[in-house]
Amino acid sequence: MPPKAMTLTRPLVLVGMMGAGKTAIGGAVARILGVPFLDSDEELVRAANRSIAEIFERDGEAFFRARETEVISRLLDGEPAVLSTGGGAFLSEANRALIDEKAVSVWLRAELSLLWSRVRHKTTRPLLRTADPLATLTEIYETRNPIYAQAQLSVEARPEYSIDDMAEQVIATLHDANLLKEANT
Repeated sequence: MPPKAMTLTRPLVLVGMMGAGKTAIGGAVARILGVPFLDSDEELVRAANRSIAEIFERDGEAFFRARETEVISRLLDGEPAVLSTGGGAFLSEANRALIDEKAVSVWLRAELSLLWSRVRHKTTRPLLRTADPLATLTEIYETRNPIYAQAQLSVEARPEYSIDDMAEQVIATLHDANLLKEANT
């Protein structure tokens, strides 16, 4: 007898550092569970008709963070879905409270070396446009990890895991926390 199809009991919000795999893993989790995948950064870009880097440059980080909270709130009001957030979204106390109230948060924990290997050649990371991007990433990592640790659940991102391996780890963690139900097939 094949295993029963499972789905979310409430929205799932993936949090963590840039490069942890929130978007890729979130898409895989959503596909496996048969729920929509949403990306708060993509929604922000669509609404503003500008890239994240352009929003930061033109309007500043405070403006960006305020719009980010609005987008997250709107996305969590729908049916259960997987939501990938920007790396800084969970830093906001208001966002953490909103996520705790309406969803379950999962921190994708990753070692600094893994994150650096994934983001070092990307030009789409406005926070890393500095003279010493590794030092900047290290500082962000050390500042943010204690806040990410406030997520309801966590899963370790390991370099040897594929995207699907990581998705299965997230789903197993949700299952162990009784946050899945049988899907209506």
